[in-house]
Amino acid sequence: MSVVEPEPDYSLPWRPSRPLTRDDLDRMPDDGHRYELIDGLLIMTPAPSIRHQDVVVNLLVKLKSACPPDLKVLVAPTDVVISQDTVMQPDLLVARREDFTERDLPMAPLLAVEVLSPSTRRYDLMLKFSRLEAAGCASYWVIDPDTPELIGWELRDGTYAQVAKVTGEEIARFTVPFEVSVVPADLTL
Repeated sequence: MSVVEPEPDYSLPWRPSRPLTRDDLDRMPDDGHRYELIDGLLIMTPAPSIRHQDVVVNLLVKLKSACPPDLKVLVAPTDVVISQDTVMQPDLLVARREDFTERDLPMAPLLAVEVLSPSTRRYDLMLKFSRLEAAGCASYWVIDPDTPELIGWELRDGTYAQVAKVTGEEIARFTVPFEVSVVPADLTL
């Protein structure tokens, strides 16, 4: 009596028995979700809320108006490839123009920004924070649109140090990656 092995299921875009890689991520469907990898684990998030997008657009306008010509400001979905098993899409990012490829940013940005939402809060404050810190991202901001609040960190001796925590009408003043002032309440208008 012989055992017949079942046919492999090729409908899955990856083999779940191993950590995922950038190649696996490239096979994900174009279905309106955001797919990211952190340490080989797939993180899928639905399309963001209108409030979230309002904050992203308002901050984009603010950053683009202050951005020097040698830097570029982009919004998600833009892949930031930290390693073969860690590919993130910050809500906004700033990097040197020369560092981008046609496809992605193959290194840590100078600034990564995440707008918090209930489905991403833990990833943004813990996993993305630690991976961007380890990768050498010079500055990381998170914005809570409900408060509204902005917290900013800058890399100092390989570790993030909090440089701003403002709410409402308070002003956060940053010099990294360039000089810009941000009022959290203005981002939610």
